[in-house]
Amino acid sequence: MPKLEVIKEPDPRYSRISDRLRGKAEPIDEVSDELRQLADDMYETMMDEKGVGLAAPQVGRNIRLLVAHIPAGYGEDVEEDVTLKLVNPEIVKAGGRDSDIEGCLSFPELLGEVDRYTWAIIKAQDVEGNKLRFRSRGIVARVLQHEIDHLNGVLFFDRMESVNMLFYPSELEAAEEAGEDEALDPDAVITA
Repeated sequence: MPKLEVIKEPDPRYSRISDRLRGKAEPIDEVSDELRQLADDMYETMMDEKGVGLAAPQVGRNIRLLVAHIPAGYGEDVEEDVTLKLVNPEIVKAGGRDSDIEGCLSFPELLGEVDRYTWAIIKAQDVEGNKLRFRSRGIVARVLQHEIDHLNGVLFFDRMESVNMLFYPSELEAAEEAGEDEALDPDAVITA
C-alpha cells in the first residue's frame, strides 16, 4: 500500500478537473530530515503505483520536490537504473524535439502523445543539499520535463495540440484491431 495518496483527477475530456495540480509549487529553502522523509515516502509511493516519476504537488505538497526512477532498459538509452530525488529542479537549457506517448499517475491509464525536448540540462539540489547540474537525455529527460511541469502547474495534456487526442490503451487497441488509421485523430469522436 502506498505511503502517500496520489491526487487522482478525472478524464479532462469529459469532466472539469480541480485546481489542485494547477498551482506553481513553492521553492524549498532548507533541506531537512522531514524533506528527506517526504522524498523517501514519495519514492515508495511512486514505485507502488508503478510510475517512473512523481512530483510533490501530486501528493498534496505544494513544494518543488520530485522523485524519479527509470529502470535499466525502460528506454533505448537507459543502460542502468536512474534514481533521482531532486529539490528545486529547473531546466536551464534544452534542445532537440521528439514525440512519444506519456501517462500520469494523477490521470490513471490516460495516455497522450506529447512533444518534448530530447535532452535537458537540469540544475537542482539532491536531498542532502548538494548542488547538482547534469545533462539528461531520452526518456530520463522526458520524465524530468513531465515532473518539472507538475511543479509549474502544467499537466501533460497541456503540451498536446488538443485534449481530444487523449486516449485509453483499450481505445487504441480497439482502433488498431479495427484497422482504423485515425486512432489518434484529434477530431475523432470516441463513443462507448
